[in-house]
Amino acid sequence: MDELGYLALPDGAAELVFQVLSERHERGSLIVTTNLPFGEWTKVFRDPRLAKAVVDRLTHRAHIIDTGTESWRFRHGLTRKTKPGRPPTS
Repeated sequence: MDELGYLALPDGAAELVFQVLSERHERGSLIVTTNLPFGEWTKVFRDPRLAKAVVDRLTHRAHIIDTGTESWRFRHGLTRKTKPGRPPTS
């Protein structure tokens, strides 16, 4: 799941996300990316109990990688060099 919490979830979607995570829990790997700290997950999952259950399942046996607030893409774009004689590509 990429950028969980970036867009507001429509009615009923939070429960569907919970069901997907519950089904996947302890059955296989799952990667979730988000810019929200766990303390703000009630903005995505409005029911605090649902938010706690989702965070509980995601963090159980998890490898949490905090990349900080600096954008890797932005930093990479600033340091990327182009080969001489070739125009930059997008």
